[in-house]
Amino acid sequence: MRLNELSLNNFKNIPEARLELSGKVNGFLGNNGMGKSNLLDAVYFLSFCKSFSGVNDRMLIRRGEEWAIVKGRYERKGIDEELVMGMGAGRRKSLKRGGKEYQRLSAHIGAFPLVMVAPQDIDLIRGSGEERRRWMDMVISQSDPQYLDALIRYNKGLEQRNRLLRDGCVDPALYSAVEVMMEMSADYLHRARAGWVESLTGIFDRYYTAIAGEDGEHVALRYESHLSRGGGVTLGTLMDEARRHDEIVKHTSVGPHRDDIEMELDGMPMRRTGSQGQCKTFTIALRLAQYDFLREATGMRPLLLLDDIFDKLDATRVERIMGLVTGEGFGQIFVTDTNRTHLDEIMARTGGDYRLWRVEKGGFTPL
Repeated sequence: MRLNELSLNNFKNIPEARLELSGKVNGFLGNNGMGKSNLLDAVYFLSFCKSFSGVNDRMLIRRGEEWAIVKGRYERKGIDEELVMGMGAGRRKSLKRGGKEYQRLSAHIGAFPLVMVAPQDIDLIRGSGEERRRWMDMVISQSDPQYLDALIRYNKGLEQRNRLLRDGCVDPALYSAVEVMMEMSADYLHRARAGWVESLTGIFDRYYTAIAGEDGEHVALRYESHLSRGGGVTLGTLMDEARRHDEIVKHTSVGPHRDDIEMELDGMPMRRTGSQGQCKTFTIALRLAQYDFLREATGMRPLLLLDDIFDKLDATRVERIMGLVTGEGFGQIFVTDTNRTHLDEIMARTGGDYRLWRVEKGGFTPL
């Protein structure tokens, strides 16, 4: 899969832009705050119907304007496709694929796979469990539509159960009706997450070693879930045990919405022991492993977006990363940097199949 052309109107600080893109490497050079990351966010938006930064849609519309449009022309499995995402103040955003509007945006997730590597990835290590759950859900949903349906059903049930707890409901029949729906979805979520973490771990360790070198560091991912207790435990059993506690605290304390991934370096929690360079290497290896997983699961090479990834890395690790992402296993790449040297070195590895732009105040000038 590749993105051949990207057009933007009033997206963040970009008033208007139209870029014809290379099928291999597209580089964006400029100082911070000029619009490099905003362009990558627009590409991300077309795949996920939301911003990578997590801001609400109104914040994506250029200041002083009432609407924004992001349009992409793709080649996907040998077929030309067009996506158009529009949003306006006070209106529901709209996504059209081939001129036909989606009724449910969730039906689009996974059709145009993408992996984004960005400075915010440090939150996967040092942030809350919510960050890691969001990551799991985002990746697995791209490869398994049934997973996304189960997640939506579970979250609806969770919202209903929490409402019963807040309202002080004491009717067991009402709780039972909600919990049965949650239990069915929870079992699927747990099995999918456990299988995904297991399959990702081996790929991740290989990428970490490739970037860090054979220096003896060992990394691991460990899935943590209430449903991993064993002994045939079910969500229904767990919620029965926690009912009295939940009635006191007014929210559901057990279930997949409390799952987490423990990230370890040499048997110790990464969030406590990892240096800046180790954490950066760790998150980049995670994202590259995510890329491999999606490539195998979807039968397509996802777009790879690299946003200012070389900061806080020594020259040796930068060299190794560039060697990996320009190799045969990867497809189309978008990379931003404030340092032209890095971009020129990446371009040199591609054998001439690249394009480079200078970015200033939301404008893009080909170099």
